[in-house]
Amino acid sequence: MTPGIDAWQPYSPAELADRLAGLPVTWAVAGGWAADLFLGRVTRAHHDLEVALPASAFGLLRARFPGWEFHVPRSGTLTPAGPQSLAAEFQTWALDPATRTWRFDVFREPHDGDVWICRRDERIRRPYADIVRHTADGIPYLAPEVVLLFKAKAARDKDELDFAALLPDLSADRRAWLDAALALAHPRHPWRARLAHSAER
Repeated sequence: MTPGIDAWQPYSPAELADRLAGLPVTWAVAGGWAADLFLGRVTRAHHDLEVALPASAFGLLRARFPGWEFHVPRSGTLTPAGPQSLAAEFQTWALDPATRTWRFDVFREPHDGDVWICRRDERIRRPYADIVRHTADGIPYLAPEVVLLFKAKAARDKDELDFAALLPDLSADRRAWLDAALALAHPRHPWRARLAHSAER
């Protein structure tokens, strides 16, 4: 039986990085954990662990976990990962067969070779080399401005917390890129005014 959507026992970023060591494709921690890796401190509790990689490379990641099940979440339900479900959604949860818990969530991202394409507006593009950073011990994570662009659509409480935590540490270039990306994908987003206000300080 497939566990429920709350059956999470996520890896830490370091644990997943160990499992993916040597993977011949660019990948990065995403979501709230990426924000904390950029800041160098844990700012809040994390329910899950999200990672992003080019969609075409999902098979390489999946091969690192023989015997694991992968499921696609959609509208509160989970469907085994297959051609139709993978094509319908971009997320894929990884189920550990030993613990029967979800360990991480894969964002399968559109791309053109080594160039990332924003799934919400294909005009927003950047080379993966520009948007993936690394901690001192080598854990890859998405640049904070890209993390916030992902979070802008829903802007849940945890997303607002991440925006507030990251804003003081965003450079002028990062703020400018995020504002330009929001202008395309979410032109009336309230974060734009806060970005402008922080730039005036």
